[in-house]
Amino acid sequence: MSAASTDGPVFGGDQRRPAHMLIDDRFTTVATKFFSMFRRRSQGGGALAVYLHGEPVLDIWSGWADTDRPWRSDTMALSYSTGKGVAATIANRLIERGVLELDAPVATYWPEFAANGKGDITVHEVLNHRAGLQRTRGLLGDPDALLDHDRVAEAMAASAPDPMRLRASGYHGLTFGTLIAEIAQRATGRDFLDVVRTELTEPLGDDDFWFGVPHDQRHRIARLGPRLGIAGVPFDVLIAPFAALGPVRSARGAVYNGWADMSLGLRPYDAMMPGWNGTFTARALGKMYGAIANDGLVGHRRLLRPETTRLLAHMPANSHYDYVLGAAPQFARGYHRAIVGPRLTRRAFGHFGIGGSGGIAIPGAGLSVGFVTNRLGTVAMSLGDARLPMLAAAAEQAARGAGDAVVHDIAEQVAG
Repeated sequence: MSAASTDGPVFGGDQRRPAHMLIDDRFTTVATKFFSMFRRRSQGGGALAVYLHGEPVLDIWSGWADTDRPWRSDTMALSYSTGKGVAATIANRLIERGVLELDAPVATYWPEFAANGKGDITVHEVLNHRAGLQRTRGLLGDPDALLDHDRVAEAMAASAPDPMRLRASGYHGLTFGTLIAEIAQRATGRDFLDVVRTELTEPLGDDDFWFGVPHDQRHRIARLGPRLGIAGVPFDVLIAPFAALGPVRSARGAVYNGWADMSLGLRPYDAMMPGWNGTFTARALGKMYGAIANDGLVGHRRLLRPETTRLLAHMPANSHYDYVLGAAPQFARGYHRAIVGPRLTRRAFGHFGIGGSGGIAIPGAGLSVGFVTNRLGTVAMSLGDARLPMLAAAAEQAARGAGDAVVHDIAEQVAG
């Protein structure tokens, strides 16, 4: 194995942010695929981090963070629902340490939550998107109030759950993170951002897990574009004419008019909504999922116990549809089955974000992939694309080849 970089020190003034790219020569084909995605300024920019058996093998970036600003080592991007996987990891850390109990009613920690027939809803059901509290449309009179964690949490605690939750999961697109954050705050007695620090930043030695970005860090944020939609039509405008149809009614209720515009402005960086406003580097995501894919260990740092990671890797075998998404993503403990290459697979899990960013763990290969970008989707559909699945498939293939190379090298040493 060898790693390519330019001459000079590997790390700059901040010891957690490399000054130069890392390319393990076993993963050059993956790097080539990544660099091909950002050849033109109109393609924006992005970053990719891959970990194998708890060690980094790719840490690369390319393209433009803004029209006049190249993507740099420390550039980060708002990654939408990618943050759900980060919030889930925090919850699973708290469960592992006994701060939370997986099958305890949420009202054990948050008494007001028991209102309107929710007394029996468990932490496990929240993690599996089965709390029936996905609705944001009409939850508060002022859409801007949906950026206020305390007001959203109070309104959700007073709400009645969707009875469909008893039949299937209902993707909590904007509310999942609010539920997890409030449960964590109630159980620990601490602000959620402080919980992020103790449960992720300190164990991993990486401080780029942001739910709300301080002003002194905002110069690092990549500008997102284009506006979320399909064929140039805004998402909320596109689905409005079909609002009376059952499947569309559930999906439309989980968002609200103007959400897509709000996502592209500066307001999300003032808020704390872990369901959709997480802002990360690819390096932070790759490191977190690298630990999960490697029995909880990344480098010399332990994030989770091996038995916890084995539980996380056990995706359900059922194919029940999700009544908000109209698909079968199979949620388990806050993550969903991942798409690697052309298909959804049980061997990988993590969380994808609208627009293309996301993180994936492939435990059987000891492999993780973290990818962030400011170029949302494709020209036809900005909601998402195949970049992350394609990179994950290429990384998995390279990891298999790396394993074969190790076996071959050992055989040569024995023969010698």
